[in-house]
Amino acid sequence: MNYREYDMVSSEIKQLESLLADIPSNRIIERMGLESRLKSAKKIFESIEKESIRHRAVITFRGQPVMGSHGIVAEFAAKATGAFSEAVSAIAASLSDNLKYMGPIPNRERNQMLITGTAIGSFGFEFEIPKADEDSLFPGSSEAEVALEKMQELFNSSITGNDDLLTELVEEIHPRAVVKAVEFLEVMKTNKAWCALSFKEKTFRFSDLEQIERAMSKLDKDNITETEGVFQGELQGILPSRRTFEFKTSEGIITGKIGAEIKDPDVLNREYLHKPVSLNLRITQVGQGNPRYMLNDLTHIVN
Repeated sequence: MNYREYDMVSSEIKQLESLLADIPSNRIIERMGLESRLKSAKKIFESIEKESIRHRAVITFRGQPVMGSHGIVAEFAAKATGAFSEAVSAIAASLSDNLKYMGPIPNRERNQMLITGTAIGSFGFEFEIPKADEDSLFPGSSEAEVALEKMQELFNSSITGNDDLLTELVEEIHPRAVVKAVEFLEVMKTNKAWCALSFKEKTFRFSDLEQIERAMSKLDKDNITETEGVFQGELQGILPSRRTFEFKTSEGIITGKIGAEIKDPDVLNREYLHKPVSLNLRITQVGQGNPRYMLNDLTHIVN
């Protein structure tokens, strides 16, 4: 069963339950047919392998290249799905701290998505997402799954005007991955199209071409500042499970995140806690958002 069929069965169950709720219990004959249909629908729903549905995403398009639910211009569809896949692979690689400014995107094969069907509504496609393997940094999820969730959050924040949230997201994503996301949006803008992305019961949608342009402006490299700075002070505390730290300087407390490259964050508690040290931190800021700090490398810590 594909995602579309799963969604249809789920919608049918909700509709039947709603209809039955409006029919008094003493109208037995009228209820019998609906109850029988509901029982059959629930039986089908319970037999579905939920894990396989969980690993599917749907992207639909609107605008000039789309003819309602009838079809889509092939050249646009090829460019858009290719750019979308590139962006997901780049974000996935950045989350595992493997993405470099140049060269091939790491683990690209592991994060490849399959087009498994077309989507209902406005024309689009259903993608099958790779399942998590034993090397995944995210328990129970693959890098591609987390990348899709981050992409939804990234696009949503880029049109709501929340620079603080956008800064927090961009901090987690390598600049090259952000560029790939913008390249996907560029395909839309050039072809006067926009899209909606559904994954794990969450849907984000651009409502028009103006929102595509607004998102591109927010994610433009000229609106994102990423620098490095050296700070003198004392580590006040580390939360290894949350991968966060507090660092006291002469100007106040800096709170930040610990990058994925540091495999054992608790080493900071064991070796550097409450000792005067020098930290090399990456500083990220989007627009007027508050700067975010990340510690990516232990080799630059100086006692």
